[in-house]
Amino acid sequence: MTWVAGIAGLSAKSVEGASAFSYPLIFLPFISSAFVPTDSMPKVVRAFAENQPVTSIVETIRALLTSQPVGNDIWIALAWCIGIMLVAYIFAMRAYKQKAT
Repeated sequence: MTWVAGIAGLSAKSVEGASAFSYPLIFLPFISSAFVPTDSMPKVVRAFAENQPVTSIVETIRALLTSQPVGNDIWIALAWCIGIMLVAYIFAMRAYKQKAT
């Protein structure tokens, strides 16, 4: 998440703007399986919750902590983490280069 924070810091014109950038990220855990099973969610919310990074990361950590089989969730979680890191790195470096010139 450091690269994501770097994008916000480099792109924002004020401290308030940089902090407002994090609001969508704060709500992702609430629309995932972190607090409520996705089976109990309405169809549209369930579709989003099952296909976002927080759900696969939470399911992986939950399975590892309870000594349950992890299945494919660990690979999906790692793919999300690596993908987010690479995309954020590219955008952060682009923002830095624009700021530096």
